[in-house]
Amino acid sequence: MDFKARHLQLLLAEQSFDFTETALALFRYQSEHNQVYHDYLQHLGRDPKQVTRLEDIPFLPIEFFKTHEVITGTFEPEVTFYSSGTTQMMRSRHQVASLEWYLRTTKRIFESFYGPLTDYVVLALLPSYLEQGGSSLVAMVDFFVKQSGQEEEGFYLRNHDELLQNVKRAQQKGKKVLLIGVSYALLDWADELKGQEDFSHVTIMETGGMKGRRREMIREELHAHLKQGFGVKAIHSEYGMTELLSQAYSMGDGLFHPGYTLRVLLRDLNDPFDIRPDMRSGGINIIDLANIDSCAFIETKDIGRLKPDGTFEVLGRFDNSDIRGCNLLIA
Repeated sequence: MDFKARHLQLLLAEQSFDFTETALALFRYQSEHNQVYHDYLQHLGRDPKQVTRLEDIPFLPIEFFKTHEVITGTFEPEVTFYSSGTTQMMRSRHQVASLEWYLRTTKRIFESFYGPLTDYVVLALLPSYLEQGGSSLVAMVDFFVKQSGQEEEGFYLRNHDELLQNVKRAQQKGKKVLLIGVSYALLDWADELKGQEDFSHVTIMETGGMKGRRREMIREELHAHLKQGFGVKAIHSEYGMTELLSQAYSMGDGLFHPGYTLRVLLRDLNDPFDIRPDMRSGGINIIDLANIDSCAFIETKDIGRLKPDGTFEVLGRFDNSDIRGCNLLIA
């Protein structure tokens, strides 16, 4: 059995594994078989054999997904995911060898926090993602809709009346409702509802992103506005991005809980190679063990705060970086 097969088997097994040991083995594999990452490490003068801790790993700047084909090994991608953006922006590309692998990972992560998808009716307000195409978020939500076995339509552009009727229909059936949406679309609907409908049995989950449609808000302001409009006590959040195959979720307290394949490390804001386990705020670096066919070690443009238990907050973005629609808001 080759390395990739062993790695996938380990992640698919319904048992715990040593995250650090698994990540270091994947680092050694990708440092050899990912040409872009291999060249990056050589440019830095870093010998993979000298990397013995997670903090020693050089993380690939996320911009490489815009300018290079970040792939490990050779394969014909089953699907290519693209980041959201305007026509003037260069969009990130994530070439995925197996769509099934991505979807199985997202399902397992979601259900580990929220329970079986068959308990839910999944409804989505993701107009900009649907219009642009190539979205990993749309692929994930579409899979969730199918897994739920629901009769209701899953995706809505701006047809809020039909969406409201399906929320009520699901509630009458005694089903949980997951309403997942890009921030500006949720805000538009919240402004219409003005707290006059019963959403007490609805889990409202924002994915970030104003897409230039509304002014940027800090997360606390956004959630306060949404809670008032939908008449709920908490707003949930999903943290994901085109360059990742794993997600983290916040259940309404502003703290993101990473999926079992994901871990966050922080780097100094002024020195990207200063990564320390005792650092509590800084730039977010992500290890995504599901990214076996691209790069599992990504230096994002997000700024965060890390808790001792591995949960994290998202505080904002580095100056002059693109506003990613799938994960956070400007601080």
